[in-house]
Amino acid sequence: MNLPFLSRAPRVAVVRLHGAIMASASPMGGQALNLAGLAPVLQRAFELKRASAVFLVINSPGGSPVQSSLIAQRIRALAEEKRLPVTAFVEDAAASGGYWLACAADEIIADPGSILGSIGVISQGFGLQGAMAKLGVERRLRTAGTEKSFWDPFGPERPEDLARLDALLAELHAEFRGWVEQRRGTRLKAPADQLFTGRFWAGRRAVELGLADGLGEIRAEARRRYGPKVKLVPFGGRRRGLLSRLLPGLSAEALLAVAEERALWGRLGL
Repeated sequence: MNLPFLSRAPRVAVVRLHGAIMASASPMGGQALNLAGLAPVLQRAFELKRASAVFLVINSPGGSPVQSSLIAQRIRALAEEKRLPVTAFVEDAAASGGYWLACAADEIIADPGSILGSIGVISQGFGLQGAMAKLGVERRLRTAGTEKSFWDPFGPERPEDLARLDALLAELHAEFRGWVEQRRGTRLKAPADQLFTGRFWAGRRAVELGLADGLGEIRAEARRRYGPKVKLVPFGGRRRGLLSRLLPGLSAEALLAVAEERALWGRLGL
């Protein structure tokens, strides 16, 4: 008699990290990546009985640097607590914050067509003062604090705002770079002025640069490492329902968030 619950076959927990990294839920009904949503999923995955490893399946264009850092730190904390090896498998993209997450793994395996890298920080917005003048709209703004109106889209750019923004972006970039250097170490095979410009590469070239460790596919790699009877146990990765795909929220905030999410993928040509 074959009793599945008595099987001693190796088991690997599989956590799917799919979507933009955002502090709030995706307005299109998808699964945004943030620590609040992922913490219980990661906890269950790392507590899988008789687990040999945890596999992360990553498909993300990035997003919030804070959420990227928080998720990555939680993965490392659990890996060290449970003493489990972690391998990241890149699908379409592990770019920007998505690559931040990939670096939480001990190894990174990519598909030749995957996109990896984009180790940089970006800030973008609009200057609407010209449009307001044409429409005859008067902007009324009062602040207590000389820098409270920083980067106001309804006013002209100020040199002091640009300097402050550049300094902030440089600090965030240094954090990102430091994390990659800490996690990848001597595996990085290219100089910093090539790797940390925000550029991204296809999977095969990413391996040559040391951003990934090899090319492969999750099931084949699982069998190669743990034998033909290995069992992959999925955690998370819920699909959005039909109604959420057909009837997304139409508030101004939702539309802006949709545009932001679409822009993240669009920068990669996806």
